[in-house]
Amino acid sequence: MAQGYLLGVDIGTYESKGVLATTDGRVVCTQVKSHNLSIPRPGWAEHDAERDWWGDFCSLTRGLLAESGVSPSSILAVGCSAIGPDMLPVDARCRPLRPAVLYGIDTRATREIADLEALFGREAIYRRCGTVLSAQSVGPKILWLKRNEPENYRRAHRFVGATSFLVARLTGRYVIDHYSCASFDPMYDAGTGRWAEDLCRPIVEPERLPEIVWTTEVAGSVTKEAAAETGLAAGTPVIAGTIDAAAEAVSVGVVAPGQMMVMYGSTLFMIEVLDRRLTHPQLWSAPYLFPSRYAMMGGMATSGALTKWFRDNFARELTEQESRTGRNAYATLAAEAKTVPPGAGGLVVLPYFSGERTPINDPQARGLVFGLTLAHSRAHVYRAMLEAVGYGIRHHLEVLEDAGAAPRTLRSVGGGTKNPLWLQIVSDICGKPQEVPAVTTGAAYGDAFLAGLGVGVFSSDEAIHTWVRDVLRVEPDLANTARYRPLYELYLDLYRRNKDVMHALSRVQVTC
Repeated sequence: MAQGYLLGVDIGTYESKGVLATTDGRVVCTQVKSHNLSIPRPGWAEHDAERDWWGDFCSLTRGLLAESGVSPSSILAVGCSAIGPDMLPVDARCRPLRPAVLYGIDTRATREIADLEALFGREAIYRRCGTVLSAQSVGPKILWLKRNEPENYRRAHRFVGATSFLVARLTGRYVIDHYSCASFDPMYDAGTGRWAEDLCRPIVEPERLPEIVWTTEVAGSVTKEAAAETGLAAGTPVIAGTIDAAAEAVSVGVVAPGQMMVMYGSTLFMIEVLDRRLTHPQLWSAPYLFPSRYAMMGGMATSGALTKWFRDNFARELTEQESRTGRNAYATLAAEAKTVPPGAGGLVVLPYFSGERTPINDPQARGLVFGLTLAHSRAHVYRAMLEAVGYGIRHHLEVLEDAGAAPRTLRSVGGGTKNPLWLQIVSDICGKPQEVPAVTTGAAYGDAFLAGLGVGVFSSDEAIHTWVRDVLRVEPDLANTARYRPLYELYLDLYRRNKDVMHALSRVQVTC
């Protein structure tokens, strides 16, 4: 095995993380940098790409090198991942022309989704792309820019996501991996693995999109200009990279068919690896990171963002206490929720506080706390929010089973796994065990491994299992599974019965 170090950097919704690892998977050091999520209008979500993406990347690489004392010339390869799919127009120097429009939590392009479906046909898009259009789709967001900011659209040299932006700034080459391309619907033809010119033309010329490659392909090397900004050595290989969720899946060993990752982040994301291409209109499908592997995915618009919203608005004294004593506010809320029996005293929450992605694919869905009485406390409501995410995961598992892709194993990662109560609630609701690596470093760790794979440090993706150690197992309490069943049915029914009211309210909210 080659001697040296592998560098991974991941750009998240609220923070970015860098990892420097040895080729045997030992983490030398990590760096974390926080940034803000901008919500300029209801239904919009943006990042300042220059500051939050490239600025974080440069800060992290310089910090890792300074903390570790590792020579830049000892780094064998660099891998990047980021939130996605996003839409960012850049000029010929790869400078952002406006703030980046983020993934499915940004729901501004609902009209464009409807117009593209009317133009091409919903079923035709599904056949060609393997997914239906949703708030997660990049094509409608480019069309939104074309209609609403024509000058920025005209000036754009390329339309990229966060990972492509970072790689372009590092190497000067615009690339995108096949896995990320699947979210650029309706422009990516999943059958051919190419941009579909006939589907692209009403939106944007294909030549203004990145070149399609596999995740571990070396896109280029660090330029002299990028070396001066990042502290990396000019000439260091950089792989194409991918979206953060896929890198996180790799980081915990989800590479074989039948394995599924559940990522408890600001949003919740699920990826199941398959040995054949399957599709379902309520889920997303894509090539996986390697040839001859495929994936089915689902994503909830809120998870950690929901608990953060609750903490910031209804437990402010706990955040103040945390700053004084170090006692984590989330841990205190979880302790309160643990005193409440399963079912939260008959409360049911619909977690659609930012619309919803799969499996309902409804950007106009709205959050709902149902069943409140004077007997309920903060603890009841917080537990009901944790349970809402569990109901959402169960909904996805049922749709996966319907698609013929019921996963064999669930491997859970992300910040939410630090909450043992939440993990138990999810296993109880779903009636499924979860495997949780005792130590998880996140998507940046997966990026480092993928970078090593790209430059030949590892012979196959199975080598990740030498990096993943000490997996814990959360077993479901099947008595609680039975107790949750009628509440889960109410969860499904509440959306069906209130969908029209939610849509009417969302139209009113635009004018408020």
